[in-house]
Amino acid sequence: MTKIRVYELAKEIGISTKELMDKLDELNVKVGSHMSSVEEEEAELLKEYIKDESKDTNEDIEILDDDINEEVYEKKTSIPNSKPKKTKKHEAKINTDIKKEKDTQNLNNKETKIIEIGNKIIVKDLAEKINVSSTQIISKLIALGIMASINQEIDFDAASIVASEYNYELRQIEQVEEQENNILDDYIDSEDPEESLKLRPPVVTVMGHVDHGKTSLLDAIRETHVTQKEAGGITQHIGASTITINDRKVVFLDTPGHEAFTSMRARGAQITDIAILVVAADDGVMPQTVEALNHAKAANVPIIVAVNKTDKEAANPDRVKQELTEYGLVPEDWGGDTIFVPVSALKKIGIDELLEMILLVAEMQELKANPNRNAIGTIIEAKLDKGRGPVATVLVQKGTLSVGDSVVSGVSHGKVRAMLDDKGKRVKKAGPSMPVEILGLSEVPEAGEQLYAVEDDKKAREIAERKRVSIRDEQLKVNQKVSLDDLFERIKQGEVKDLNIIIKADVRGSIEAVKQSLEKLSIEEVKVNPIHGGVGAITETDIMLASASNAIVIGFNVRPTNTAMDIASRENVDVRTYRVIYNAIEDIEAAIKGMLAPEFKEVILGRAEVRATFKVPNAGTVAGIYIQQGKILRNAKIRLLRDNVVIYEGTISSLKRFKDDVREIATGYEGGLGIEGYNDVKEGDVIEAYTLEEIKR
Repeated sequence: MTKIRVYELAKEIGISTKELMDKLDELNVKVGSHMSSVEEEEAELLKEYIKDESKDTNEDIEILDDDINEEVYEKKTSIPNSKPKKTKKHEAKINTDIKKEKDTQNLNNKETKIIEIGNKIIVKDLAEKINVSSTQIISKLIALGIMASINQEIDFDAASIVASEYNYELRQIEQVEEQENNILDDYIDSEDPEESLKLRPPVVTVMGHVDHGKTSLLDAIRETHVTQKEAGGITQHIGASTITINDRKVVFLDTPGHEAFTSMRARGAQITDIAILVVAADDGVMPQTVEALNHAKAANVPIIVAVNKTDKEAANPDRVKQELTEYGLVPEDWGGDTIFVPVSALKKIGIDELLEMILLVAEMQELKANPNRNAIGTIIEAKLDKGRGPVATVLVQKGTLSVGDSVVSGVSHGKVRAMLDDKGKRVKKAGPSMPVEILGLSEVPEAGEQLYAVEDDKKAREIAERKRVSIRDEQLKVNQKVSLDDLFERIKQGEVKDLNIIIKADVRGSIEAVKQSLEKLSIEEVKVNPIHGGVGAITETDIMLASASNAIVIGFNVRPTNTAMDIASRENVDVRTYRVIYNAIEDIEAAIKGMLAPEFKEVILGRAEVRATFKVPNAGTVAGIYIQQGKILRNAKIRLLRDNVVIYEGTISSLKRFKDDVREIATGYEGGLGIEGYNDVKEGDVIEAYTLEEIKR
């Protein structure tokens, strides 16, 4: 007997897939998902039932309308004249007014001595406010166990205790940051009424490993030739394009990988509704594939897998399914809930089915937004154009953005002078899920920043300036990124609830072992949460994910690349590398329990590349090296890296320039280096020199 899928049946009946799923649930017809099948006989019965039900409902509505009209008339004619009741809300307002009046009277009294301050105050300022010397304030603080100098800040609680001894009452007032949030409340947090929400197009991000055909797939969808225009066939910037499929619009974002996706998520911008994970059928799951799916999972975005290059002889779609099953993406035909679509971007095979699945997933999500409000959007990309000034590509998420609107994005503000759609055509309005290029901003905003339409230029400028002050204050604060050294204090203060960890290792077995061991370390105050694991060097992508997720990076027998080290330093990401798994587990366990007391820290001195190898009698193998960065010291410890995997750790037996023994070789110079008790050095290996510095307890 033939079967029909649920979503196809919904099409035939003329209702949404979600409505049909709800109806099946009411009738106790068990189906797994919208991709499940029902027998033809069941389908016919359902069609008849829904048709009859619809007819009955319409009749009931007519009868109900008559009943309601009659009831309303009766109520109108029978309402007696009566005084309004005093509600609890009214009483609360009266009490508030009385309190305000009392406070005003108290302020006018010299005896009450009420002073308003922020959540912190400098000792010197407090002394001036309560008319005593700074020395007196400092002595009171010492008695409380607080050591503070004349120019140091103390918190509101400490200041209140000290002030109370001099018959002063302190009251806390809002700070600039809170005022800034209050200003934006009208634009950000205002909940739109259900009746104002309209269906909007889904925003789809195409992700996956480099060269697996992300842009080629988009080409096949929009029938353009973007790949040929890009340098070397590699996507150079974020592109946004709107495509119409069966009279329904879909917005596609093409990213240069998932770095932009991460940086936007780091800023709290949730712009994607669906992620298309492109995997080449002849290549299978690669490191960037795993990173991409972990980013999508972390952002809680539904994933559709497009298995590309299925036209190739070496294609093996089942291998792709098997490999992705290990990462929690189980195909529907294997009992899971992940949609897998075999496609060929080159031969345009399976494209229609992929688009149908996108529309289906979007329908199930019921994506809605209010188009009739102040616009809110996200900056996808921004640049400075010589002829046009600052130019930003914005994806509108709520409301409608119009030419002439006053807008603010971070520290950038201005009036929208002109808008262009993804085809370069001038437009006057842009509704929800529409990407547009806008002109008229005061400066180039950051990618991932939110953009708000406000009532006038004055308000936009005020919000931008407050944001600038807020950023400056943040930069002056101590680094707030989590690290093992300060973990226990942060847990005690209630700042850390989840300890996110990224694990990189030389073999996959190590990752699983570490994950299981670390998850067992979770305690009531903090949950240890391994968010990503991969084989190979610690890359800049790992650091960016760590920065976005406030995670610690742990490496086993692998090292960070040069770029990764620079970014980690800039982003204040804690990177720890180990040779033994148990050392890492002990460190994290000790940090959680507050026992971590590091005695030494590792300082990287320099890196050298092995350009040649020589066999020397009585000395073994000597490496001819070129110093890439830093310097190599004769008494330093070294580790030998092959493809950023640690092969050996030891000490230097000899260091020469030409025939002379030297104490060090600096960047840009060549020399010869022997490793104590080790001869298996190969051309292309990297030698990393480091030293251990003692840290005062």
